[in-house]
Amino acid sequence: MNPGGEPERDESGLPPVDIEVPDDARELDRDVQAYRRELRALRRIARRGRWHRSLSKDGVVLPLLACCLILALITGTLLTVFTATSNQTLGLPGPPASAPRPQAALTPEYALPDGMIAVDGQRPVSVSTLTHAMLVLVPPDCSRCAASVNWLAGVGYNAGATVYLIYTSATNADARQLARQVSSPRLLAEDVGDRLTAAKVLVGIPASELTAILVGTNGAPTWVSRISPSDDQAPLLRALKGQSA
Repeated sequence: MNPGGEPERDESGLPPVDIEVPDDARELDRDVQAYRRELRALRRIARRGRWHRSLSKDGVVLPLLACCLILALITGTLLTVFTATSNQTLGLPGPPASAPRPQAALTPEYALPDGMIAVDGQRPVSVSTLTHAMLVLVPPDCSRCAASVNWLAGVGYNAGATVYLIYTSATNADARQLARQVSSPRLLAEDVGDRLTAAKVLVGIPASELTAILVGTNGAPTWVSRISPSDDQAPLLRALKGQSA
């Protein structure tokens, strides 16, 4: 500065600058705050620019696309499985689910019991002399087993075996009532001395359970219990024909 107050060029060649230095530094606070706001704004702009550049690169877009594709495949598979299951449950078109048929309990380990049966009006015969026969042991209070007895008689008829409805003095009335409900050929026979009923208990079958003794063409016996009309009759047919299971 010259004595007249005019700015002069210095020896560095820079243009003259009119700078006013305040006497109190606190007067510069507003300028400092404005400068800091500008710096923060610049940093925000720089961060937004970095995010934009990173998302626009192939290195991030491709993994996102792959994840979307995998999610779509999983969703499609689940929808297919649920739709197929619903169709089978509701009886809609499509192959039905195959389920094994129930099967009665067959016990071929026990021999024929030492007993006699007497068909009405005939002489008693030994059970050990029977072949290709079905002995249906009617238990007490068998009013609810008519369907099972009728099914058993049908199995015996299909196998060409002779079907006997075996009764004792206690089950005589029940057996005769069941005989009227059986459509297949059958014979009413008395368990002489209740020997067959006693043998059923000895092999572990409750006395109150409907039981059948299948005698094959070879004379081999098979005890059958837990009988239901929905059972698979194939094992019973094989036993009556003297075939192994």
